[in-house]
Amino acid sequence: MNSPDYSRYQTLEITRRGPTVNGIPCVLDIRMRADGPGGNGKLPTAGHEGHWELSEIWRDVGRDESVNVAVLRGSGMGFSGGGDLALVQDMATDFGVRTRVWKEARDLVYNVINCDKPIVSAMHGPAVGAGLVAGLLADISIAAKSAKIVDGHTRLGVAAGDHAAIVWPLLCGLAKAKYYLMLCDPISGEEAERIGLVSLAVDDDALLDKAYEVADRLAAGSTSAIRWTKYSLNNWLRQAGPAFDTSLALEFMGFAGPDVREGVASLRERRPPRYGVDG
Repeated sequence: MNSPDYSRYQTLEITRRGPTVNGIPCVLDIRMRADGPGGNGKLPTAGHEGHWELSEIWRDVGRDESVNVAVLRGSGMGFSGGGDLALVQDMATDFGVRTRVWKEARDLVYNVINCDKPIVSAMHGPAVGAGLVAGLLADISIAAKSAKIVDGHTRLGVAAGDHAAIVWPLLCGLAKAKYYLMLCDPISGEEAERIGLVSLAVDDDALLDKAYEVADRLAAGSTSAIRWTKYSLNNWLRQAGPAFDTSLALEFMGFAGPDVREGVASLRERRPPRYGVDG
């Protein structure tokens, strides 16, 4: 049984835990790094390398016969801090970068959906950007009650692409999805559970224990029954594929437009964006 080479991942720290099969722990623990190349020292962020790694890891999880379940978690002050502004700037100015990241963004969504192993996410603190994509698409999403979930695309000046159109309306309904995706209001973990955006919300100090408990239960269950149930249920997401593809195309068209330049500038200068409105 050959396991993928997880050492190639630099922005993700990958270890094993949980129940064993043939003496090998079968729960893969994936920690997005706040330290080193995978973060800014406080939060995991998605730069050039991190964005690709977060899209690619699910292929390896799927092909690793020794893995029954994967747990995705953040580190430092939160789950994920969103896209690195240097990457956003490169996407806005370089067609080659923009098309590459578009493909990675598409692969991230479909790779999580099509990975046959169940995925459990444990979200604490800020949950934004590419990390949030995997966090909300996870089969069991668990948030700390104080977590701060934000989809900030329109604040940046681009359409809410990524995972938003494919899963938010299905999870919390179209009215709530439009409200939060258009206005970029933050959602606490407790509120996210109330509206159905996440599976569970727990006390902050119980988050990781609960995620591991759920992962261990899945790992000890019937692998075929659980995987086939995931495959069947995810046909709801596959049916929404055309809506997702449209949203992603519009998002990346926005990266070539003028509003994203103002969005990036406002974030760098820590001020509200000015999109042509007086005052």
